[in-house]
This record gives sequence, structure tokens and C-alpha cells, in this order.
Amino acid sequence: MQPKKHIVHLPVYQPGKPIEEVKKELGLSEVIKLASNENPFGSSPKAQEAIVAELSNTSIYPDGGAVQLTAELAQRFDVNPDQIIFGAGSDEVILMIARAFFEQGDETIMASHTFPQYKHNAEIEGAVCIEVPLNDGTHDLDAMASRITDKTKVIWVCNPNNPTGTMVTHAEMEQFMSKIPSHVLVVLDEAYAEYNMTAEYPDGFALMKNYKNLILLRTFSKIYGLASLRIGYGIGHADVIRSVNQVREPFNTSRFGQAAALAAVQDEAFIQQCREANAKGITYLTSQFSEMGLSYFPAYGNFIMVDVGRPAGQVFDGLLRKGIIVRGGHQLDFPTKIRVTVGSQEQNEKFIQALASVLAEVPVQA
Repeated sequence: MQPKKHIVHLPVYQPGKPIEEVKKELGLSEVIKLASNENPFGSSPKAQEAIVAELSNTSIYPDGGAVQLTAELAQRFDVNPDQIIFGAGSDEVILMIARAFFEQGDETIMASHTFPQYKHNAEIEGAVCIEVPLNDGTHDLDAMASRITDKTKVIWVCNPNNPTGTMVTHAEMEQFMSKIPSHVLVVLDEAYAEYNMTAEYPDGFALMKNYKNLILLRTFSKIYGLASLRIGYGIGHADVIRSVNQVREPFNTSRFGQAAALAAVQDEAFIQQCREANAKGITYLTSQFSEMGLSYFPAYGNFIMVDVGRPAGQVFDGLLRKGIIVRGGHQLDFPTKIRVTVGSQEQNEKFIQALASVLAEVPVQA
């Protein structure tokens, strides 16, 4: 059997080792995972109660249209219900956008170092990926706009950008949108938007009112702490959402995911607590990095990319032996950097202690 010719070169996603497996392999009693940008404080107790309440309904299909959750978000964001689509994480919404819009030979523009699922799903559909280098870890929007051709279908902007954590501002995004032809779709991926603590963060909903070719992506996997339930969503112009909906699989989000998300989004106090704790964590970690003489990208999500000045693989391995799992830059094309999730204060302190020890063991990169 022969698969599509243009997918044979694609890498298969390699998940990280489970914490229990790492404990067993290294003989550790405690392992702290700071690699996947998960919420260290879990999820809202109200969301957990909603999950338990659904246990008696496991034999019943979920609502294929996620009607209740759609209505809640439509009211919250002042949009119409037909402007919202749900997926098994925002990853699936990315997949659906690629499936709905790309034909063989179409072009799509993205940053050179950004969330890999944009490129992965575009290449599955036979699209040509135009990767524009970052400018000091941040999207170079002017350069991205300059690469538009008559073959361009979709432009992807991850904000804050994963893996660098950097942000483009509202003014920069508005200027960018003014340059984009109306037939080119711009996907503004805001997976970490709820962590925003700056007035300069783009108001995607205001931009969307002026630009019908803009679609926003959000997720319940990050600050809401529902990563295991796989539920995210896109918000855009009704015509765009209808096209994406045409390729959506039926019942693509679970009863548990919908119920938990509905409860989670209503628990604003929990989200505020997580946002404030994350901001304090960023302040603590960056102050520690500065004391160590380490440079880092400004962080606007719940993770920081820091330059450890040494081979990232060696630092990653050293931290792993001490029970700390981070994301090594050697896997992300950042050979001397690591990406670390902001944890609880206790986790952050243990990470810093481990990092200081590892840096003393690993020679500085010449």
C-alpha cells in the first residue's frame, strides 16, 4: 500500500515519557514536569464537579453542536453562535482549517519557529509552507506580509508564540491585518491569551469586526487546566466557520469536555488566581535567570525560553537526572536554550536549584 507521496517525510509525533516511567528509570521519588505548559494548579473545582456529574452519561453521545457551551461563549465574547467551532483541542481546529482551505500547491505563511502543527497539517494537505525567520524571538509581521503571493491561502500567527513566549502587540497586529488581502485567511492562535497581563495584547475580537478574514483560536488546555479532555475552539466570521464546520467530524468533543469547559469558563475567580500566580512565577524565574547571568525572551504565556549558554541537550539531561522535565531547545532548533513551564512557587524553586547545580556541571558553550 502506498500513502500520499507528500506525507512520507513527515515526522511521527513523539510524546514525552510519562512521569511514572521517568521515576522508575531514574529511581526518583519525585519528578516535576515543566515541559508541556500545563496548569500547575490543575482545574477549577467546579469543572471537576461537572466531570463527575457526567459519569452516569458515558453511554450517551455528546451534543454534536456543543450548544450550551457555544451559547455561553457567544454571550461572553459578544459574537453569534454560528461564529464558533469546537475541536478536540485547538489542534483539531488547526487540522480542520488546513483540510477546509488547502489544495495541492497552495502556499501558507508562518514563522520559522512556531507551533509545529501549522506546518504539519498544511503539508498533509499538500500545501507549500513559507517559513519566515523570527526577529529576536518574535514574529516578523512585515516580512510575513511581504511573502504573500497569489498562491497564499492562510497565514498563521501564534501569539504568544510557542516556543519563544514572545508577543506581537495590538498596534502591530492591526497594521499587519491592513496589509493582508481579504481573500487570505489569518489565523491568530491565542492559546495562552488568558495569561495576558498587559494592555498591549491584541484585542482579537475588535480586529475581527473589521477583518472578516481573521479567525481566533483558543483552548481549554492551558489556563483552564483541561488538557486531558481535549477541547478548544475557533471564533471567526460565520462564512469562515461554516467552511471549517463542513470538514468537522461528528461528535468530535466529549460530554466530559463540554461539561467541564462550561463550568471552567464560569469560574472566573479560579482563572484570576492562576493568572496572578503565573505572573508572580514569571517575575521569580526571570529574576533568578538575571542573577545567574542568563538571557531570556520576554514571557507572555505560562512558559519562558531561557538561554543557558550551554548545549541544551546536556542541560536537559542534567535536569532530568534531578527529576525536572523541561523542553530542550536542541529539539526546537535552539541549541543553547530550554523552554520551562512556569510552575507553582515550590516547583519553580526546585527547578532553579536544579538548574544552578546543572549549570555548574556543564561547561559553557564556546
